[in-house]
Amino acid sequence: MLQPIPFKRTPASFDCNKSTNTTITRLRHRRRNTEMLPFNTIHEAATFLGRNLTVAETLWFNYSAKKSDYYLYCHNILFLFLIFSVVPLPLVVVEMMRSLGFDKYKIQPKVSLSLSEMFKCYKDVMRMFVLVVGPLQLVSYPSIKMIGIRTGLPLPSVWEILVQLAVYFMIEDYTNYWIHRFLHGKWGYEKIHRVHHEYTAPIGFAAPYAHWLEVLILGIPSFLGPAIVPGHMITFWLWIALRQIEAIETHSGYDFPWTPTRFIPFYGGADYHDYHHYVGGQSQSNFASVFTYCDFIYGTDKGYRYHKKVLRKLKEATRIDGAQNGGSYFVPTQDLKSE
Repeated sequence: MLQPIPFKRTPASFDCNKSTNTTITRLRHRRRNTEMLPFNTIHEAATFLGRNLTVAETLWFNYSAKKSDYYLYCHNILFLFLIFSVVPLPLVVVEMMRSLGFDKYKIQPKVSLSLSEMFKCYKDVMRMFVLVVGPLQLVSYPSIKMIGIRTGLPLPSVWEILVQLAVYFMIEDYTNYWIHRFLHGKWGYEKIHRVHHEYTAPIGFAAPYAHWLEVLILGIPSFLGPAIVPGHMITFWLWIALRQIEAIETHSGYDFPWTPTRFIPFYGGADYHDYHHYVGGQSQSNFASVFTYCDFIYGTDKGYRYHKKVLRKLKEATRIDGAQNGGSYFVPTQDLKSE
């Protein structure tokens, strides 16, 4: 019977494998004991991963290899500043050019804000950013380190990023719903939440406009998703950016038919949240920050649905009456605000 021939390591092969194993062991040890990426070169990273780096991984390595995790985390301050400052600007232009065809997309067309009023809102938001949001970002890094937000290689796949972002949005939406309901109680509204409702017809700059304590409280739902399902720092950056952009969109005051978020299932959008501001402090409708399922399940969208039903009847009656008698239909304002 044929016997298997035992493999005999040559000194050269043994030294080669020993060297490779030593390198990997050393890299893993450094990975556990440093805040920086554990590789000095792209070759070391490729050796550790057992493959060539992707283009994205190479770019990430070149940018972040010599930077601490704390420095990378503090990028959020720059991202938030740019988002709060730049993203609402097109809405300012639209508000100033309503007469050129944008007025039909305005959710509350009787309300008009001047440039100085919008700039005042921005200044108030930036004051809150400097005094609360920025310092909070600077001191909150230990919590990010504790939950395990990583900065090293490999980078997450696109699919992994999308799944984690979906989870973050779902967790934030559900948690924010209950906190928002609490803030509409007598004490929560009078002491904290009424500041955010100073804008009964919201604008993009007013998305983060709130009492300093509300800013801190509503930071909990945003942090909870990454705490439960920790991911990569790039995913965390995307999450913070997308959540703020979404908030600006829902506070835009305009319902554009070409908005891509219309294709997201159960998404609320600007019209949905605008009603919440329109009713004001007495509102018991539309508490969810992103989706509509919580309001539907717990019955807090009845006022909004009634409001839309009345508006549909108004439009239909106006169309019929206009065709027959030149238009004379009227619905009392209190009917539109009823819940």
